[in-house]
Amino acid sequence: MNINEANRGIQKHKPRKRLGRGIGSGQGKTAGRGHKGAGSRAGNSTSAVFEGGQMPLVRRIPKRGFTNQWAASVAVINVGDLEDLFEAGDEVSPESLRSRRILRGQYDLLKVLGHGELSKSLKISAHRVSKQALEKIQKAGGEIHLLPGKKPVVKNKQRSARKPG
Repeated sequence: MNINEANRGIQKHKPRKRLGRGIGSGQGKTAGRGHKGAGSRAGNSTSAVFEGGQMPLVRRIPKRGFTNQWAASVAVINVGDLEDLFEAGDEVSPESLRSRRILRGQYDLLKVLGHGELSKSLKISAHRVSKQALEKIQKAGGEIHLLPGKKPVVKNKQRSARKPG
């Protein structure tokens, strides 16, 4: 075989298979659908989890937990990352992080976490700040400005104070 023969016989646009056009076509009578059953009928479609009547794996596996659709999505950044990405005196805000393509996608809140070291004084604007991050920012001579945003749910104090019975 030569290299110029490698792609011989390969067609870019194969003509469609004409089903149910007589016995001589090789795809006549049942047209490749077999005999009887749902698969031979028009309009048949089975779900992706259908296993031929056997109890599907999806239903055999126990379900646990739930997804909280109302939970605020929180984007996080560490003070150690800010050390590498910003110069002393720079303003760090959700807009500046987005413009530098550090934070991408959608989120409701920005939280600064305390992993890493910070030696530069930065002006940081965020929705939330951890205690450790706050200490490191203030120690480095920076300042923090808390932005308004979605507030965490506070438990009802009256309900927890009531005694059962």
